Amino acid sequence: MESENIIQEIAFNVIQGRLEAEDEGFDEGLAGKPGVIELVEQAIEQNVDIKDIILHGLTEAMDVVGKKFNDKEYLIPDMLASAECVGAAMEILQPYLLEAGVEEKEKFIIATVKDDLHDIGKNIVSIMIKGAGFDVIDLGADVPVEDIVAAVKEHQAPFLGLSALLTTTMRSMEDVIKGLSEEGLRDQVKVLIGGAPTSPEFADSIGADGYCQDAFEAVEKLKQFSAAG
Repeated sequence: MESENIIQEIAFNVIQGRLEAEDEGFDEGLAGKPGVIELVEQAIEQNVDIKDIILHGLTEAMDVVGKKFNDKEYLIPDMLASAECVGAAMEILQPYLLEAGVEEKEKFIIATVKDDLHDIGKNIVSIMIKGAGFDVIDLGADVPVEDIVAAVKEHQAPFLGLSALLTTTMRSMEDVIKGLSEEGLRDQVKVLIGGAPTSPEFADSIGADGYCQDAFEAVEKLKQFSAAG
């Protein structure tokens, strides 16, 4: 298959949300045909330019998916399926990025705070941000303050996302921010918060850098922070 055709096929399958050959897509008759994983691996074997894969095969495809979502043609599960495809593709491409002269994406650490076991929202945000090409480090749920601070320090992450679903646990977000300050890390990491009981006012009150109503807003704010440097 020609390089251009492989990239077109990758983009097509991202839009279809087809991760592997066994997956079905929106269109009929796709099961059994190569999905994003098989196509990206084939592209690497054929020395297709990594930048072209990322730009034209993945990024432009997600732009199409985002438009379909905005036009209400796609629902959230459709969007997540495509984001999972991009996340998997980026993992395959990761070892080749430096060699291809592609800057590694910035790290984004995400966690549900201590004593809060709810992680559905956190997982959706994680998938979407991974689909946007960021290097996501998911610490899981019920994560102690000191573990979150230690992860930011270890990975030198410029971005941190905190999730809480309970009014009784949301205060842990403030403890994390205090912990970052105590370790001298606060100025080097942007902190985004989200979850049902949180709000822009709460984010301001605890010194967070932003409140995200949903995963889509999280992706947009992260891109804005990244672009601003």
